[in-house]
Amino acid sequence: MKSTHTHFRHLWLYIIAGIASLGGLLSGFDTGVISGALLYINDSWPLSSVEKGWVVSSALVGAILGSSGNGVVADIYGRKKVIIATALVFAAGSLICGFAPNISWLVAGRIILGLAIGMVNFVIPLYLSELSPQKLRGMLVSLYQLAITAGILLAYLINRIFAQTEHNWRWMLGAGLIPALILFTGICFLGDTPRWLISKKREKEARDIFKKIEPDADADSRIKEIKSTLSRQKPGKKRKNVFQSWMLTPVLLGVGIMFVQICTGINTIIYYTATIFKAAGFTDTLGALYASIGVGLVNFFMTFVAILYTDKIGRKPLLYAGLIGMTVSLFALGGSFCLTNALGESMKWIAVGSIITFIACFAFSLGPICWLVISEIMPLKIRGIAMSISTMSNFVFNFIVTFSFPVIIEKLGEALTFWVFGFIGILSIFFVWRFLPETKGKSLEEIEKNWQKNIPD
Repeated sequence: MKSTHTHFRHLWLYIIAGIASLGGLLSGFDTGVISGALLYINDSWPLSSVEKGWVVSSALVGAILGSSGNGVVADIYGRKKVIIATALVFAAGSLICGFAPNISWLVAGRIILGLAIGMVNFVIPLYLSELSPQKLRGMLVSLYQLAITAGILLAYLINRIFAQTEHNWRWMLGAGLIPALILFTGICFLGDTPRWLISKKREKEARDIFKKIEPDADADSRIKEIKSTLSRQKPGKKRKNVFQSWMLTPVLLGVGIMFVQICTGINTIIYYTATIFKAAGFTDTLGALYASIGVGLVNFFMTFVAILYTDKIGRKPLLYAGLIGMTVSLFALGGSFCLTNALGESMKWIAVGSIITFIACFAFSLGPICWLVISEIMPLKIRGIAMSISTMSNFVFNFIVTFSFPVIIEKLGEALTFWVFGFIGILSIFFVWRFLPETKGKSLEEIEKNWQKNIPD
């Protein structure tokens, strides 16, 4: 009987994670699809470097707005309702992009999609983290990153499928409507997280959900532990307690790890994969798109490394390995552009190898683990707004890097640009070693107690 319960528990959690992670697929799709679509948008409406940067990064303006206030909304109305709203916003943005009559409408649609991206990138990891049992938390939250990589791969495949059709970029951008509708339908059948329900004094619903996701655990004991965490903050002093130093520390770490994730250059490569490959020597657009699909496949499959090993060997060892590999790859990529004349035809294959290595290392480290860590280290009372702050900082950094990337490439050249990202990678290794705690094997409540007691790891 116990074995049956265990299998049922895992099955139920995988269903929850699978449906919720469709939000990640949408986020990845709308991140990656612009890479190929941009090549054809430029055929319809010739764009300057600044205009290209704006078309790509306009989604990040929406993402900043989408992530800025939804932590408060998620704390008040629940994680589930925010996910439902996110699915509807994704659907609306996909339709507007697909039917955009001019650049202004296209940018407006991208901003609306960005709103959904900003919402989903904090609420899904939060939702999964609060639902997951301690021993499966790393794996299940990492499934969200797997969904993002699946979305990016799907975007590259969609780009190739519609590349030679009439209205190609419109089909590419509008295809996100289908997974948005699936997410909306699926999430309507799921419940909210026990931790949020308990914070709203809805203990019966929380107990029912605990019995589904952890049938072998003592639901009453889990509820008591969560209530004990909540009771440490006296009623009427929430605003004051938000600004206690022990709560600020994990928030600042959340912002720091988001800087590391973005400013090592990942989204410049995701957004501009096809553009970089053309610069590296792929003379035709279809060749660049095929190379992009290869990158998407590596990104997808290497995420399984994080899923399999995050809960076994810990978060920090994977971060060290990933950051070292990414940094070496960035210096190699810059070198391939620096030695274009000497390398000749082989230059583009060195560039491809460097990008694939970079993506592989990111996929098992910074990609899933950054979102996992911020979902783990934030105190329960401010978890929604704290993750919102971290997510918003992610998109602020993302906007700055992505918008400026075409201009920086134009001014500094490819080699120096990627070397700058490599130098940031070196600083990031020090940041992880010096400041980031290891959260492997700890409950969310235990992690919070460690912050209160000033226990760093």
